[in-house]
Amino acid sequence: MASAQSHCASSLSLIRRSEPSPHLAKIVLVKCPNNSWLGTKILTVKPQLSVCNRRPFAATVSFSLPTANPSRADSPGAEIPKWSSKAIKSFAMGELEARKLKYPTTGTEALLMGVLIEGTNVAAKFLRANGVTLFKVRDETVKLLGKADMFFFSPEHPRLTDEAQKALDWAVDTKLQSVDGGEITTVHIILGIWSEVDSPGHKILSTLGFNDEKAKELETSISKPGFKDD
Repeated sequence: MASAQSHCASSLSLIRRSEPSPHLAKIVLVKCPNNSWLGTKILTVKPQLSVCNRRPFAATVSFSLPTANPSRADSPGAEIPKWSSKAIKSFAMGELEARKLKYPTTGTEALLMGVLIEGTNVAAKFLRANGVTLFKVRDETVKLLGKADMFFFSPEHPRLTDEAQKALDWAVDTKLQSVDGGEITTVHIILGIWSEVDSPGHKILSTLGFNDEKAKELETSISKPGFKDD
């Protein structure tokens, strides 16, 4: 019997898991190859719990979009207003849409689609109410710019076209000239696109029935006190 126990002690095997949790017990199998009648015992070993002192993960969020003139607010007391969270998300969606269409750049048409993809902002609701939908804009974009080579891979962040950059800068400049404070919103992005009369975004909006009258109507929404981009 003592011999069997010595054989058992020499044949301990530990079942280990990758990255075991400190809260899980380890399972130990005790096998006796020379004494099959003893069978296999399963022992449960409870490890001591240890407190893991990890530093909390900190995430930073950018409140600005690309600008061609970062020094525009260098005058005393002037600060570049922050973009609304929905405007930033719309910009990111526009970049992604440009990649889906396999375009090498992010143009005004992509900014327009980004606003519509985000969908919950004031500008998107206004556009949909006036017959400008994502599917229509996407179809008009392909008609105007054509389909990209199916074997072309867009960069992770397709660079802005000059017209798209001017549209964003128009939004910033317009907000700087206002005295109501607040954030730069998706409405500013759409009006910035509309200000670039030769851009694909302007042409697509015009084709779908958007005009100066509707642009003024949209502009009045951001002049209301306490306006929020939702």
